[in-house]
Amino acid sequence: MLITIFRSKIHRATVTDANLNYEGSITIDSELMKQADLVPNEKVHVADINNGERFETYVIPGAPGSGQIIINGAAARKVHIGDLVIIIAYAQIEKEKAAGYTPVIVHVDARNRAVK
Repeated sequence: MLITIFRSKIHRATVTDANLNYEGSITIDSELMKQADLVPNEKVHVADINNGERFETYVIPGAPGSGQIIINGAAARKVHIGDLVIIIAYAQIEKEKAAGYTPVIVHVDARNRAVK
């Protein structure tokens, strides 16, 4: 049996822009994507710490080293620039393998740079 588990997340990233007139997605600094093991077009959940909003979207790579966290499309109405968000990816895995799985967690500073 397959179950869905938490696979990776970027914790407390700062929204750098919100672009209502884009088709939809979340733009993430491509270096941060690599650190969080996210791939282009991957489905993610976004949870806004400031207002409690939660939504699903897909990832598109931003400029490497830019610190970009841009909410695009209709979801731009759910956030404000400067809000803190948690970006969460999930995976399906055999139930028997889930107990030994360790997710990737990337903590970031105020400029969306990974911290140890």
